[in-house]
Amino acid sequence: MTSTAGEAVVAVSRHIGAPAGEIFRILADPGRHMDLDGSGMLRGGVCDAVVSGVGDVFEMRMHNERYGDYEMINRVVEYEPGRRIGWEPRPGRGHPDATVSGAAWGHRWIFDLVPDEGCATVVTEIFDGSRMPEDKRAEVDGGRAWWQTQMVSTLDRLAELCAAR
Repeated sequence: MTSTAGEAVVAVSRHIGAPAGEIFRILADPGRHMDLDGSGMLRGGVCDAVVSGVGDVFEMRMHNERYGDYEMINRVVEYEPGRRIGWEPRPGRGHPDATVSGAAWGHRWIFDLVPDEGCATVVTEIFDGSRMPEDKRAEVDGGRAWWQTQMVSTLDRLAELCAAR
């Protein structure tokens, strides 16, 4: 686990016994994200389209105590098949900031995949809050507030999903 306070980047890695291409297909399918969710906040995708490149958008239904039920709109900002996928969320329908100008915090969720010997992959989940306004970064403690534990859980779930194939 890596955390860089000045840049607000949190990264958690795990060795997973599956080929990078197979793992990437799971990550590129928002319909599978609920199976991976280590936060317990996801309630499913708004549609079932699989991500196919930078600029794609997928929406997820969410829930947490602070906001209740809401949606997040995720714009794909990184897409390299079998290697890397990342998206930048912004508030959607039902989120109290959905109509606020500049409501997108600028943070990104990224999965980096590095093939390992055999049919294994080192998967790194990254929370990149370096583009967030200082007040928002402080609000979430640069991503360390709770996401490190949830990221570990997400990678554990991904490993379990791959093992069950």
